[in-house]
Amino acid sequence: MSIAELLDRDAVGVTAAFATGEASAAEIAAAAIARIAARNPVLNAFTDVTADRARSHAAALDAVRAAGQALPPLAAAPFAAKNLFDIAGLPTRAGSRINRDRPPATRDATLVERLEAAGGLLLGGLNMGEYAYDFTGENAHDGPSRNPHDPTRMTGGSSGGSGGAVAGGMASIALGSDTNGSIRVPSSFCGTFGLKPTYGRLSRGHSFPFVGALDHVGPLARSVRDLAASYDVMQGPDAADPGCSARAPEPIGQGFEGGITGLRIARLGGWFARHRLPESDAALASACAALGVTAEAELPEAERARGAAFLITMAEAAEFHLPRLRERPGDFDPAVRDRLIAGALLPATWVQTAQRFRRWFADQAADLFRRHDVLLAPATPMSAPPLGTATVTLDGVEMPLRPNIGVYTQPISFIGLPVVAAPIWSAGAALPLAVQVIAPAWREDLALRVARVLEREGIARAPVAPFGA
Repeated sequence: MSIAELLDRDAVGVTAAFATGEASAAEIAAAAIARIAARNPVLNAFTDVTADRARSHAAALDAVRAAGQALPPLAAAPFAAKNLFDIAGLPTRAGSRINRDRPPATRDATLVERLEAAGGLLLGGLNMGEYAYDFTGENAHDGPSRNPHDPTRMTGGSSGGSGGAVAGGMASIALGSDTNGSIRVPSSFCGTFGLKPTYGRLSRGHSFPFVGALDHVGPLARSVRDLAASYDVMQGPDAADPGCSARAPEPIGQGFEGGITGLRIARLGGWFARHRLPESDAALASACAALGVTAEAELPEAERARGAAFLITMAEAAEFHLPRLRERPGDFDPAVRDRLIAGALLPATWVQTAQRFRRWFADQAADLFRRHDVLLAPATPMSAPPLGTATVTLDGVEMPLRPNIGVYTQPISFIGLPVVAAPIWSAGAALPLAVQVIAPAWREDLALRVARVLEREGIARAPVAPFGA
């Protein structure tokens, strides 16, 4: 097998090839760097490439293998990070023009450190929507990230470069963040697996925040086993993130292979049955058929939860960015600036009401999980739209596209539930669309088990887009 073919394997497969001597870490790093050079001019997933760092770490891994020492669990697996994660020596852009004027980071984000300690080869920082306030992947300063399955289409955002890097074969694993859907949306549009863990499960330490009350971080990858392997090595408390749980790590190991026997699985109706286009209907139907799911459940007031998530997002983001709005208003993406200004004008009582409702809504979800173990819903109403699309017609009504991409993701992240986005390729579909596999808090294992069954049945898959070199 050629090195190019090796790069199309998932991260666990790359590590296995390195461990058996099929390829050296230096060869893997060189091939990954060459592939970025060949593909990124079209896909625009990477904003920074850390080639020297990857080569240096690869040389160290080759020395460890040559000495017969134990290899770390993700040895030689190429990975990259959304550019809101600190990477030592690079300014933490967070998709903005303003941040690139800041001094370079002096250390790595906690999750970057943990993935590299597990043997991953860091390849660089990834394109994203400005300050993570985005669902399309179209950056006003660095240009749009482009969908590897059709470069005229969106990757989704705000972790657009993360989705593009994995689906484009330029990284096996990519770190993303998810406040209202920003891991799940690119997973849906680009056809990758994505894990949004329970709120507080993985550390946000040394990353640039968006909305502290809602921000999650996690991996996008080519397989369920990659999600599990990366999730396992990234777990653990971290004093650098006050929101990170002190809960001890609960490794998945091979638990994702546990199957679904005995699990009570239902698809979500109500709000989650509205606004769907034929492609989201087909994806959910395929997943339900493969899992034998016939039950339907309703999460009460999901529409109101989405509205409350908008309010909290707008208000908290506006407060955080107020100094930048005052000092450099002309350096913002105008659309982001306008949303932040609107957030600054919200009455405080509205935000307080949204927070009180959040507690009530979390109780409703907890009650639902007394009757069901796992819930299914589409990740997006549509597959990846063409770049520049401004509106979408849902239920016969023309609406702005950008905010309505997250119509199904926002109610779930609003209360911090763990979700695996499983990319479904429906029969005859040219593009993927993900299904959300939603579990109770701290039960990532259940979501991964269900997603693995979909993967094993061939319903969910994350192929590297054909791209020549």
